[in-house]
Amino acid sequence: MSKISYGTWLTIYSEAIAEILSRAGYDWITIDLEHTAINFSQAEKLIRVIDLCGVKPIVRVSSNNHAEIKRILDFGAKGLIIPMINNVEDVKKAIDACFYPPQGSRGMGLYRAQGYGDKDKKNKYINDEADKIELYLNIESKEAVENIDSIFDSDIAGYFLGPYDLSASIGSPGKFDTLEFIDLEKKILRAAEKNNIKKGIHVVEPSKKRLLEKESLGYDMIAFSVDFRMLDSIARIPFENE
Repeated sequence: MSKISYGTWLTIYSEAIAEILSRAGYDWITIDLEHTAINFSQAEKLIRVIDLCGVKPIVRVSSNNHAEIKRILDFGAKGLIIPMINNVEDVKKAIDACFYPPQGSRGMGLYRAQGYGDKDKKNKYINDEADKIELYLNIESKEAVENIDSIFDSDIAGYFLGPYDLSASIGSPGKFDTLEFIDLEKKILRAAEKNNIKKGIHVVEPSKKRLLEKESLGYDMIAFSVDFRMLDSIARIPFENE
């Protein structure tokens, strides 16, 4: 089994929380723009904090939107998670937005990622770093699973399962133990293994047991919990029954 890469999820705008999580030992931290109030200006600051701590900043954008993707990459994100990928056309759209020509059509700007225009830093980014952006897809619908072979036969780093949306798409929202959900999850894992891409999952509850369960299934990129669940679960300890 390949080495497991651990990260976590950031949803609260706090540079202090970003710094604390960055120093905890994670390989990467995902800033979530899809289901949070974090705006572009705040995302830029969080990317900077995580990056300067020596951890890989990944951003889940709010949608498969060319303009948003371009700005987030110019801020210095090293990886992106694109939500609601359902077919190969969605994948092509994401690749086109993420990469400079000839691979894509990302517009060239001069901002943090490009060293604010410094000649050497700009050239290093354009020539050596921009094509190493890690592109991950959220697989979170029955339609996506039906198209999984063509989706994964693309130039991507990997995927993250979206369990809540996937379960909702089969009429069982929030239920991950149905036979249909388990079969779909296994099908996705097999397709990822076949195409040699990273297999990602988000273990929302801060539970070592659940983490080990996902490790045993073969996931090699695991997001452990999320800032608000960590805070909430620890805050309640004095009031729990023995």
